[in-house]
Amino acid sequence: MKQEISTSFSTYQKIIMLSLAFIQFAIILDFMIIAPIGDILMKTLSISTEQFGLVVSSYAFSAAISGIAVAGFVDKYDRKRVLLVFFTGFIIGTLLCGLSTTYVEILASRIITGIFAGVTSSAIFTIIADLFAPQLRGRAMSGVQMGFAVSQILGVPLGIFISNKFGWNSSFIFIVVLSVLMLIGIVFLFEPINAHLQKQSDKNPFLHLWHTVNKKQYQTGFLAIMFLAVGGFILMPFSTVFLVNNVHISYDNLPIVFLCTGLSSLVVMPIVGKLSDKFDRYRLFVFGSCAAAIMVTIYTHLSVSPLWLVIAINMLLFAAIMSRMSPVMALNTMVPKQEDRGAYMSISSSLQQIAGGAGSIIAGMIVFQPTTSSPLQHFDILGYVVIGIFAMCIYLVHRMYLNIQKNAA
Repeated sequence: MKQEISTSFSTYQKIIMLSLAFIQFAIILDFMIIAPIGDILMKTLSISTEQFGLVVSSYAFSAAISGIAVAGFVDKYDRKRVLLVFFTGFIIGTLLCGLSTTYVEILASRIITGIFAGVTSSAIFTIIADLFAPQLRGRAMSGVQMGFAVSQILGVPLGIFISNKFGWNSSFIFIVVLSVLMLIGIVFLFEPINAHLQKQSDKNPFLHLWHTVNKKQYQTGFLAIMFLAVGGFILMPFSTVFLVNNVHISYDNLPIVFLCTGLSSLVVMPIVGKLSDKFDRYRLFVFGSCAAAIMVTIYTHLSVSPLWLVIAINMLLFAAIMSRMSPVMALNTMVPKQEDRGAYMSISSSLQQIAGGAGSIIAGMIVFQPTTSSPLQHFDILGYVVIGIFAMCIYLVHRMYLNIQKNAA
């Protein structure tokens, strides 16, 4: 009972949170590194832009499919065992990427990596929900999500440096070495996480999956997470094109923009996590959404601007978006019952992958560029679409919030 009312982390919880943050770092780095080494990869393996696009998208879609495929099974096993199995698969897939010498090999390797990465990521958030009381989850979620910021600040630049020095394959080998060390940490530092096994009602995994998908309260959570993912990622694919061709930021200055944005996240995420545990999470989300809507409007209407202004706007935009993400992710862990968490989080993670891919397709249908050097057109319209998605997300998260309150009562 004492653990339930505690507002501070135990030593074991700190170890778990740090370990999960490192695992998240490896997964995100593996996903992000493919873009900056894309030019080297295409030239080395003699693959076209269409083939490279398939290499990138195959990872996301395989992660989505695997998450749904295993959703009915993950609640039947110890969370630690699930994490060990799928993180091991992720390491093997990444190793195969590093050993690839042809287009077919790298495509197959990315599919294998995606299959295991998707379930590993959902297992991380399931473990957070199991081991951290609701009043601690905002900070726990923010702590784990800092793996994204660290991968942007340190991981990607280091990966590019290693690729330039030793070849593109070496960046994947670098991730494998780090991941093996983390795998050893899971084996020796994590205790069994199996309290949910005592509450299992569905013996058949497929029946368990069906019951999870068929619950209306869960469906509201799924929709909210999908709209959250679309709104958060729809601008990303064309941000670099917009900054270079519309705002006239040089390629040499782009790393500075993203570095400053990543550094700001190291400050913003812990603050948002503490606020998420201290204040009403739905109200914090609404505030973040309104702030993000304002910043999206400013960002998508930028013209030629000085570097310092672009950096400041990017930092504020990212801070506002993170103020949306962290509270909702913490709320999302409170939607499912303990015995359904593995299935729910697997499906939720898969839907995020699908929504992110759908967001890129939607963005590609709205914006266009007459020539490779001309300004990006209709980026302002894309901003208005994002604001509309924000509004829909506020409605869906409100319904999620009411369901959580109802269940608590």
